[in-house]
Amino acid sequence: MGYVLYLYSHFFLILDGESHISDPQPVSVVICAKNEAANLRQNLPSILAQRYTNAAGKKAFEVIVVNDASTDDTEKALYELSQQYDNLWSVTIPPDAKRDMPGKKYALGKGIEHASHELLLLTDADCKPISDHWIRAMVAPLHSGKKLVAGVGRYHKTPGLLNTFVRWETMHSLFQSASYAATGKPYMAVGRNMACTRAAFHEAERSKVWDKLPSGDDDLIMRAVAHKNNTAVIIDRDVHTLSPAKDNLHDYVKQKQRHLSTGKYYKLPVKLALGAYALSHALSWLLCIVLLMAGHWQLSLGVMACRCIVYYIMWHAVAGKIGEKISLAGFLIGDIGWMVYNFAFAPYILFKNKQRWT
Repeated sequence: MGYVLYLYSHFFLILDGESHISDPQPVSVVICAKNEAANLRQNLPSILAQRYTNAAGKKAFEVIVVNDASTDDTEKALYELSQQYDNLWSVTIPPDAKRDMPGKKYALGKGIEHASHELLLLTDADCKPISDHWIRAMVAPLHSGKKLVAGVGRYHKTPGLLNTFVRWETMHSLFQSASYAATGKPYMAVGRNMACTRAAFHEAERSKVWDKLPSGDDDLIMRAVAHKNNTAVIIDRDVHTLSPAKDNLHDYVKQKQRHLSTGKYYKLPVKLALGAYALSHALSWLLCIVLLMAGHWQLSLGVMACRCIVYYIMWHAVAGKIGEKISLAGFLIGDIGWMVYNFAFAPYILFKNKQRWT
């Protein structure tokens, strides 16, 4: 509880971002896509129609989509959209391309290689910005001298326990990463909503851990570059991106195996703190069960009730701040499920690397 009250209270110190820019610098939005034709048709118009213009009133951004050896209608979808928007460009990677970098990182590198501008905004093909000033708000800290900007990537709410847990776990990750950043220890961002300078990306490319994984570019950029003075966190409700959550357990497990492979490359103090927190979280529930089985139900339920009330009050406040909704039942599902989650994915958190990005 000391950890939770101290660390998570910093989340409420994060101020809303400043979206006013007197002299907008041009931005390259880079999206890697592999068999994403339907998502591109649905989401790209919202990105291409962003309100980010220069002093002359012309669009001050380009969108670069990397078609990574897709076998669906991605090429056709990009061609159709390019006829409507003159700031859309595509880069195609053939299936037989010789890759010098695993997975998504090769596609991302190609996209940034073709980018015209020094300010970069990264998102995914299945993401849609909530508002039309997403670009302006996300890159505003880069105009002020920051190198990295971590935004919020949320998931659509749908019926079912899996969706409840996915949204809980996503908010929990945000709760932790934003709070750490507020204490001067940034360690994580989400590739669905992240901005950086070209120089920061190239600095990450030169780091010794960059080629260890096919994905994880978001966290590895943070690992290589981020510190308390060059990183901003934007949690404003209208600067989020929304995307569909996995709707079956098999696909969700594959996704998390890939995402969690990055954790072992966090800086040691962060790894130790996150590990101690996860262990204490699991032990809280396990010891509660042990005490119940031993007949000490008053002690067990009394202590756990106090813990959950304090925890839920903080969660409810955070959920309201970012525009998410979480019920008491949803909180308990997520809180108990996270214990199982950590045990189930421990091999990927501690040892294994997922070698595919799709």
